[in-house]
Amino acid sequence: MSFSFSMRHAAPALLIGAMSALLAMPAAAQPDNYPSKPITIVVGYPPGGSTDLSGRVLAAEMAKRLGVPVVIENIGGAGGVIGAQKVANAAPDGYTLLVGANNEIAISRLVSPAVKYTLKDFTPIGLIASQPMVLVASQKSGVKNVEQFLSQVKANPGRFSYGSSGVGTALHLAGEMIKEQSGVFMTHIPYRGVAPLANDLLGSNIEFGVFVLSSGLPHIRSGKLVALGTTEKKRSAVTPDIPALAENSALKGIDINSWFALMAPAKLPEPIAARLRKALAESLQTPDVRKKLEDSGSSIAPLNVDMAKFLADESAKYQKIVTFAKIRE
Repeated sequence: MSFSFSMRHAAPALLIGAMSALLAMPAAAQPDNYPSKPITIVVGYPPGGSTDLSGRVLAAEMAKRLGVPVVIENIGGAGGVIGAQKVANAAPDGYTLLVGANNEIAISRLVSPAVKYTLKDFTPIGLIASQPMVLVASQKSGVKNVEQFLSQVKANPGRFSYGSSGVGTALHLAGEMIKEQSGVFMTHIPYRGVAPLANDLLGSNIEFGVFVLSSGLPHIRSGKLVALGTTEKKRSAVTPDIPALAENSALKGIDINSWFALMAPAKLPEPIAARLRKALAESLQTPDVRKKLEDSGSSIAPLNVDMAKFLADESAKYQKIVTFAKIRE
């Protein structure tokens, strides 16, 4: 009888316990309540760079759309990889996101065996913006345009060097794409960031360099560095006076840029992903966000980009360059 009595009372008790557990679940696990607390956007670089700027401009506007604070957490190191890894490992609840560049999202894993995540470890929310890179020459080089650049480098294989912000960065890949397209040979000099590269170019310790457009513009506009060409297929609307490298027949296949995207951990529930995509799209259409990003040298990403196809196409492009240049860390 005692057995029968226990079983009779067990079912209601289990039901009550289950309901209590459901009610006690954190709001993060309930997409209908999202968002109910502050959201953290990780940027894998120190404050002040182009990725950080994109993240901060976006965070301020998305906070208005989502109704909760959106805070930036800068986690520098390994070219953005440490920050990206944190997001890849985070709970897929929509409260830890990444504003990342192509370096850490799509390139690093191709050049470094130390990178443990892949694209499958993220849920793409959407593209934010992009900007071209720019090939520059030091004043001492005497080179004033891309034709002179090609002529001098072809006539003196191995004599000239170009600098980038590090091995396997988008800047490095742009330089190697220039070499592959034109058949010229230059030595790549990797720097620990843009600042030391700029110092050596301004001091004429190196002849050529590749910058993200926003980083190179102050030195170009001051006349201290010579802009030879930008790396997208067409001229940038920000700098219509600087030719695209692809305008030269020897470089007509050059089409590479630095882009920024909003990413979440893999397996993010679709209702949360949809909420974030809507907030991102609305934010990018506001005049304030557009002006701040465009003033920095970026072009706002078009709406409704097929992120799966975009990332696959970009990865294939980068893999080709990595293979050509035998880039491995």
